[in-house]
Amino acid sequence: MAFDLRDYETLKLHSPAEHVLQVTLNRPESANAMNTQMGLDMLAVFDGLCADPAAFRCVILTGAGEKVFCAGGDLKQRKGMTDAQWQAQHLIFERQVRAMIACPIPIIAAVNGAAYAGGLEMVLCCDFAYAATHARFALTEVTLGIMPGAGGTQNLPRAIGTRRAKEILLTGLPFTAQQAFDWGLVNRICEPAALLDEAIATAARIGANAPISTRQIKHSVNTGMQMDLASALMFEIEAYNRMVPTEDRHEGINAFNEKRKPIFKGR
Repeated sequence: MAFDLRDYETLKLHSPAEHVLQVTLNRPESANAMNTQMGLDMLAVFDGLCADPAAFRCVILTGAGEKVFCAGGDLKQRKGMTDAQWQAQHLIFERQVRAMIACPIPIIAAVNGAAYAGGLEMVLCCDFAYAATHARFALTEVTLGIMPGAGGTQNLPRAIGTRRAKEILLTGLPFTAQQAFDWGLVNRICEPAALLDEAIATAARIGANAPISTRQIKHSVNTGMQMDLASALMFEIEAYNRMVPTEDRHEGINAFNEKRKPIFKGR
């Protein structure tokens, strides 16, 4: 089934450049907080991309408005939930996170403002991130009597190191875009007006590359990081060999020798 490029109740979808999908968290009246419907919508989008990885070559995830990327879980919706209702909702978020991490297409987070709790956890599910100068980050769950449960305790230490991550997780204190950059959480700090343009430019650059190559690189890095080095090197060769018989490999070499831009078709 082909990927359905349409808006959802809590998300806006459009293609700002060839081969690029932009997913915008669209609950600005609630600081783009994650309610049940957003979890279902995100799950549908990323399950769809997993099922149709050739639909796009890069994804940008951002938030509506100029102040907030995502404030985390919608605590107003959660007020009065029974334990069973809370856990049922969280299961949707867990499935969403797994779908994001499993997505074979590279994902760039364009963090346009505050990314707190589940918002930061979504950033951590992306392959890398650009942040506006005024962006702020925090995992505040410990201040609410809970803990991160959408990958925060696993993805954060992998991104910035265990000791720094423990301080952030155990205090719940926010930190700045500059700190996030210094610690390796974000790759680039952008002026707010330029954030999306810079993310789109990078996504378009990725989209112009051979899509089988980009998907295999992502797969090799993510899987290899869970292995010992010798096993990871063998896995890398298996990923590499997938590309040798492709049309895109022949096109890339021919284009280089003919001094022209390659036209990759994903086959």
